[in-house]
Amino acid sequence: MLKRTALLTAISTALMVSTAQAETISLKVLGQPAGSGLIAQNKEQPFFEALAEHSGLDVSVQYIPVDVAGIPDTDGLRVLNSGLFDIVSLRGPQVSRDEPSILGLDLIGLNTSFEAGRNNVNAFYDYVDSRLQERFNAKLLGVWPAGPQVIFCSEEISGLNDLRGLRVRVGDQSAANFVGELGATGISMPFGDVQQALSRGVVDCAITGPASANSGGWPEATSTVLPIALQLAINGYAINMNTWNRLTEEQQTQLEEAIATLSDDIWQYSEELYEDAMRCNAGESPCEFGTSYSLTEVPVSEADLATVTAAVEEVSLPIWASQCNAVAADCEAAWRDTVGAQLGL
Repeated sequence: MLKRTALLTAISTALMVSTAQAETISLKVLGQPAGSGLIAQNKEQPFFEALAEHSGLDVSVQYIPVDVAGIPDTDGLRVLNSGLFDIVSLRGPQVSRDEPSILGLDLIGLNTSFEAGRNNVNAFYDYVDSRLQERFNAKLLGVWPAGPQVIFCSEEISGLNDLRGLRVRVGDQSAANFVGELGATGISMPFGDVQQALSRGVVDCAITGPASANSGGWPEATSTVLPIALQLAINGYAINMNTWNRLTEEQQTQLEEAIATLSDDIWQYSEELYEDAMRCNAGESPCEFGTSYSLTEVPVSEADLATVTAAVEEVSLPIWASQCNAVAADCEAAWRDTVGAQLGL
């Protein structure tokens, strides 16, 4: 009797696994804003709409940009936790308000090049993933950079000192703290509102990547760009753990590998876009991916470079560590054991 019961259980389990594998997986994906640039248009959206091809999974995907869905881009982690979407393309700077550890991937002055960014992100990735799983029932699947974040201003500036007294649109609290130390006022606002805010004088300057600025028409409302890399604007993909746990181990591996490949592709594409967009914004050739404008590109001084580099120890790390430790007591220690160890901090 026991043998028969065991056999029936094994058959039942096998049938359930077989049925699960046979069912088409349906995923709702919340994407980057439709107007945020070519990464979303040329990489992210096509990937998810053809996820079956890229992953080998029997999957159907409903992909909706966050602004089309009418959801604030600051709510990505809450949306994941709610289960309203299965996968969310997280805008790192924006959702870091809900999970401060994410900022540890991209503090002001930390990632001054793509290579440095890759090393620092890889070092702190597992800790951020553990925080998302614990607090938001979400698993991190991959991260990528929107690109070096530089400063666009309506009026001409010659360097960081000229930001004193100005209102500067920032993407996260780390950037707000940094411009605050320079005597400017950091103002947070959604990407889609910035071009109009610049046009109307609501803000004097704004920080984003050159490719995103080009796609959003920022050069129509600005005159000057200071191409000093403050951050890389690290974004990422995360999946609701309930959705993840419904997948078989094989399906999980297929999905994770596919998104890792997408993330690697975006790292390379982001660098190509940055170089091209800088030329486009300044009216130089070749301008392959964007619209040609005529911004004045301000030379970056050694003094400004030194200010940004020093910001990690003097501004962004101390303030961020205090905020992150308030939520997770081991946050700063985890950062110093990983990223800090690499940098000798």
